[in-house]
Amino acid sequence: MNALLGSRIKALRTAKNYTQEQVADHLGISRQKYARVENGTNSITLDILAKIAEMLDVTVGDITRVLDEEPEVAYRAGTDGNSSEKIFEMLDLFYANKHMYSRLQHRNRV
Repeated sequence: MNALLGSRIKALRTAKNYTQEQVADHLGISRQKYARVENGTNSITLDILAKIAEMLDVTVGDITRVLDEEPEVAYRAGTDGNSSEKIFEMLDLFYANKHMYSRLQHRNRV
């Protein structure tokens, strides 16, 4: 999942002619850490994803739609050998989204 998101982010970044350094500066992280996001080595939070989408002038959905293109059936059958890893990645993304939603709701109430 991280690799799919990373490759999508990289494609959008290069289409806008931004360097990794420019995006990393906008995010307030090192270029190396940002490069690990694009390579799929580091997980990406919804907060970082939203900042990347803002800089690239796209929606978060434009970035994450690549996840819908991957067949999500293999983990159910357990035939791919790393079904537990995929489930944990989905749970991480769920809780990141839930946390971001709560923060946005709180911000809107204040």
